Amino acid sequence: MMGPAISMDQPAVQPRQGVLVHGGDLADAASLFPQAPGPWIDLSTGINPWPYPVPDLPGASWTRLPGKAAEAALLRAAADAYGVPDPALLAAAPGSQILIQTLPFLRLPGTVAILSPTYGEHAPAWERAGHQVSLIHTLPDPDKGPLPDVLVLVNPNNPDGRLIVPDILLRWQERLAARGGWLVVDEAFADLVPESSLAPYAGREGLVILRSFGKFFGLAGLRLGFLAAPVSLVQALTGRLGPWAVPGPALELGAMALADRPWQDRMRGQLAQARAGLDAILAGGGREIVGGTDLYRLIRLEDAPDLFTRLGQAAIWVRRFPDRPDWLRLGLPPDVAAMERLAGVLRL
Repeated sequence: MMGPAISMDQPAVQPRQGVLVHGGDLADAASLFPQAPGPWIDLSTGINPWPYPVPDLPGASWTRLPGKAAEAALLRAAADAYGVPDPALLAAAPGSQILIQTLPFLRLPGTVAILSPTYGEHAPAWERAGHQVSLIHTLPDPDKGPLPDVLVLVNPNNPDGRLIVPDILLRWQERLAARGGWLVVDEAFADLVPESSLAPYAGREGLVILRSFGKFFGLAGLRLGFLAAPVSLVQALTGRLGPWAVPGPALELGAMALADRPWQDRMRGQLAQARAGLDAILAGGGREIVGGTDLYRLIRLEDAPDLFTRLGQAAIWVRRFPDRPDWLRLGLPPDVAAMERLAGVLRL
């Protein structure tokens, strides 16, 4: 099935300067492309389009305050799923975003290096807490040169899928910990490659790991995330978040999904197959794939703003990057019809 005809004489839509751009807001898409024929296909996020099936939850999870037993069960399930040695090394939060924003306030201001390009949220969070932030584009040898007080990186990275092996990261953890520093590893997409995770080393001094539940399980609206760190930091964080930080339904459903290993194994295979299909469509359209994970692909092309506009006119919403106008990131189309619509635009 071919996509709708696209007008080639309209200028490319340019992103607003100085605005932190996120994916997933179709209200933005509709305002930019009010004439686009719906329904919209949202490829702007790295969220699994085939979510974990949500069962009927106990009524008490909606009507009562979240209980300590349910939270403990969630932490046990998370520790088992992620390979964390002890649930006491974990804290649960209403999404990893609140962890990103809270963590910088748990140490005195210092120097922070962020391996970039990556999530745009990390740098402003550390700056708000008074830290001196610098963006670095390569990971230097931790045994040479001056070290920051904190190194922040995303592994696998968003948007390019860069992956750093655990041995290298553990060298950084040892060097930073020796001087009271932190290695902060955002593992939002590590469910796709569990062997890359540092979760089995959680509890080591100076090692701070962030995990996101919603992306792999496709339930971003549930708002659930985890921090793995030494017990003292876990306690400091939970003190900041206060009681009842995670809603009862998230406690129940999170524990259930994290314990469902067969579903996780099947989904990894399904996502890898879908990513291969997306790669074939992108390659067939002559686009250069420069990275990604099994949940999204990053392409580079000179006419990226024009392609963004043509996709938007066809009611396909993808992720653009104000500081890299030659990049677009595409999530997985949820079905054959969406794949065909995307392929139709790319063939134009």
